[in-house]
Amino acid sequence: MLLIKDGNVFTMAGNKYSRGSILIDKGKIVKIEETIELDSNKDVEIIDAANCWVLPGLIEAHCHIGIKEERKGFEGDDCNEMSSPITPFLRALDGINPMDSAFYNALSSGITGVMVGPGSSNVVGGQWLFMKTDGRIIDDMVVLEPAAMKVAFGENVKSTYNNKNMMPMTRMAIAAMLREELFEAKKYKESKEASMKENKSFEEDFRKECWLPVLSGSIPLKAHAHRADDILTAIRIAKEFNLKLTIDHCTEGHLVAKEIFGSGYPAIVGPSLVSRNKIETQYADYKTPGLLHKEGIKIAITTDHPVTRIQDLTVCAAFAVKEGLDMEEALRSITINAAEICNVDHRVGSIEVGKDADIAIYDGNPLEIFTKTLFTIINGRIVYKADEMKD
Repeated sequence: MLLIKDGNVFTMAGNKYSRGSILIDKGKIVKIEETIELDSNKDVEIIDAANCWVLPGLIEAHCHIGIKEERKGFEGDDCNEMSSPITPFLRALDGINPMDSAFYNALSSGITGVMVGPGSSNVVGGQWLFMKTDGRIIDDMVVLEPAAMKVAFGENVKSTYNNKNMMPMTRMAIAAMLREELFEAKKYKESKEASMKENKSFEEDFRKECWLPVLSGSIPLKAHAHRADDILTAIRIAKEFNLKLTIDHCTEGHLVAKEIFGSGYPAIVGPSLVSRNKIETQYADYKTPGLLHKEGIKIAITTDHPVTRIQDLTVCAAFAVKEGLDMEEALRSITINAAEICNVDHRVGSIEVGKDADIAIYDGNPLEIFTKTLFTIINGRIVYKADEMKD
């Protein structure tokens, strides 16, 4: 058992404890109270969190950690399969290397959960997953797989295939190819369901089976969309096929905030701690998260690692606060909001009884630049301890 006592606990579940304690057993949170009395006969490890901030482990809702490794060049880059624009059957599970050094940076920043998958060079890039940041075997680290299907609009896709002198070279072609793929996947689903209903044999198609969780609503389309027109195209197509959707990057989202709110879809905003080096990111601004939140849109904040380093997730959230986002909402954007958008809030994202014991402990507000991560806990086990805290 593990007891965190006397901390400034932000549960992200609607309540706070200025001096609270958390009891953990068998990887789960079993009790949260101001004071927890323990049987003296029980073997309990105790963390004295007095004067510390205790939060749920942070969540990065959109990144490429482990699938685009640091300092490895082409050999460590498995992010984009640029040989075909439609590759829904690819699985992030087969491309992520847990040995990527960036996982340590995540742990040392209090980041316990990440949404990872293919990049944005293809119209359909493949299947994403949600995983914990501690471990050596990817299968043991996964929380949800598949967790989303990556689709992309705009500049990246156009550039990739313009260089190959093949379709899609325009936004019209990107939308048309995605519609065609969804149309064929829908026909496949209907045909399979009809065969099963009539007890007929059915030959499964590997390249279409991967669409069934999307069409059933189990997982969303994860849409790379920076420009306002691309955001609206993503919404238009998702509505046409009655699909769930997350709007990832959403750089010009503030220009169409009312329309995004009306769609009911959430936004994962960022990266903003980078240069405006593309036409579609010319209006990138830290004001966007605050403006979207004020419109009533659920937001998460992303580094898009390695575009911005994953350990700078709290810095990105802090800049959003500086530009108008409410402080608590900024914390929610990298904890419970991110968990809800990634469909893993039943396990992570808040400190609640029954949830995974994924917790980050800081010596102050994690959105302040000088704050240090003291402990990172995943599944009830201390996986990171600051040097000055080590025995």
